[in-house]
Amino acid sequence: MLYLSCRVPSDAQGCRLDSFLRAQGLSAGLIRGVKHQCGGFFADGAPIHTNMPLTAGQQLTFALPPDPPTQVEPQPVDFGILFEDAFAAVLDKSAGLAVHPTLNYPDKTLANGWLWHLEQRGQAGVFRPVNRIDKNTSGLVLCAGNSFAAPILAETAHKCYLAVTEGLLPEDDGTIDAPIARRGDSIIGRTVAPDGKPSITRYRVLARGGGHTLAACIPVTGRTHQIRVHMSHLGCPLAGDTLYGGHTERIGRHALHCAALAFRHPLDGSLHSVRCPLPPDMGELCRECGMPPVSFDTLFALIQELSPKTRGVEPKTPFAYFIREND
Repeated sequence: MLYLSCRVPSDAQGCRLDSFLRAQGLSAGLIRGVKHQCGGFFADGAPIHTNMPLTAGQQLTFALPPDPPTQVEPQPVDFGILFEDAFAAVLDKSAGLAVHPTLNYPDKTLANGWLWHLEQRGQAGVFRPVNRIDKNTSGLVLCAGNSFAAPILAETAHKCYLAVTEGLLPEDDGTIDAPIARRGDSIIGRTVAPDGKPSITRYRVLARGGGHTLAACIPVTGRTHQIRVHMSHLGCPLAGDTLYGGHTERIGRHALHCAALAFRHPLDGSLHSVRCPLPPDMGELCRECGMPPVSFDTLFALIQELSPKTRGVEPKTPFAYFIREND
């Protein structure tokens, strides 16, 4: 069983335990799970109720609830692992691989492959993707290792996509603020509509050539097909995106790749940055259009510049963890 531990800082003197835990990023559901499934919380080895005040210097300890059972079958699937520890993993997904099982893709997904990866190391677990990308979008998928990490990663992660559009985007820098709704003529299609959900994408042109544009895109909101819909709305659908007006003469799938990701580590709030180069099909398209290689320093600078401020509270107190067997 995985345990977390931290020392109460001086500025938390007299703070209720539940208020302190919420400020560190623990969800109300997780706090309830610790109380009802794991024997509760301990201060200097003694049980402490969540409505009790804390004393600076106390050592808080608690166990994380066990993962719920999963119906996903472990299967060998090809994917890359660019970062992994007990709390977070960043996976490199190829185009054509679904993230999780659906009616159309019941197996051989990234979820199946991740559980196979754990099983080969003698570990059990569940697949907790923090960001999900379309089956034919390539690139980075951030996963949480446990129920403590999941909400913190969800609140602090920022992504930067690379997109190749057909046509030339009108501005070098832009913000697309256009609501997105379901499209009536398609089960999966979306469209810009006045009654849609608020949707914002920020972009910066990196290169133009051969009638195409290479743009770095940061989705402020996370609607289905958001970047694809917004670029089509500007009259510049993604190359290969037949659902939204693109053509497959130069690439066989929509040209979208999650290339850069930054997140705060759930234990101590340290910043982690992960990059993923363009896959061969998009790289070849860019070369054919005479576009220069992408600078990842530029992408991470864009994340800092264009991403919205973190909505959640980053952990203010460093946590440590340990594993106790036979609990």
